[in-house]
Amino acid sequence: MKAATALLFASVLILAAGGAFAQSSESGERTFNQQCKTCHTVEKDGKSPVGPNLFGVIGRKAATAAGYEFSDAMKKSGITWDEASLADYLKDPKAKVPDGKMAFVGLKRPPQVADVIAYLKKVAQ
Repeated sequence: MKAATALLFASVLILAAGGAFAQSSESGERTFNQQCKTCHTVEKDGKSPVGPNLFGVIGRKAATAAGYEFSDAMKKSGITWDEASLADYLKDPKAKVPDGKMAFVGLKRPPQVADVIAYLKKVAQ
């Protein structure tokens, strides 16, 4: 009986942990609006108020969005924005592109990073 209880408990913990990192575009939208929207837009042909417009960012080569003057560091980064490179950048922009213009310190919680990427995949493609 103890083994069955332990197995059930372990299964619940595994399911709960897996759900904690599931991507949620709704949570990503909230995080984007709180942390990113001041500088970035996601609408097609949207303005670049402080940072570049992020419409179509996934799959795009870094420093190629129209209407924004990128740093030399970003131009030379060689990054093509996929989920992995976005996750690294969103966690710590200065670690990914040390001399880039982005002043934001990054999203420190992995679920927030995953959620923002889910949001960008939903609205910015």
